[in-house]
Amino acid sequence: MQSTATVLVYSDDANTREQVRLATGRRPASDAPEVQFIECATLPAVLKELDRGGIDVCVLDGEAVPAGGMGVCRQIKDEIFRCPPVLLLIGRPQDAWLATWSRADAAVTLPVEPVEFADALASLLRSRLSVGA
Repeated sequence: MQSTATVLVYSDDANTREQVRLATGRRPASDAPEVQFIECATLPAVLKELDRGGIDVCVLDGEAVPAGGMGVCRQIKDEIFRCPPVLLLIGRPQDAWLATWSRADAAVTLPVEPVEFADALASLLRSRLSVGA
């Protein structure tokens, strides 16, 4: 497994991006690589980073404005070749069906619950990095 993983975090809210960083720590699990973050507050920034490559997992805020993470997820799944797995942050558990519509690989509710979030992120990193190995 590679020594570091790059996680793109998209949210227009700096507090949400901070919750993601704090919940992850240096690594989301003992068997996962250390994480480096790329933070984006706009859709154009997300698309630019994905075009650049090297992203292992995307964490998208479903409550972001004006471009919500669910729509962004569906767009990048359609447009980005070998799109990285997406962990979607949803506003309420009832929105899980929308996460499915958006083709997210996993979803957790806001505010970020550290253990649930870290488990979901670690799982996506394991699957992405084992496929890439």
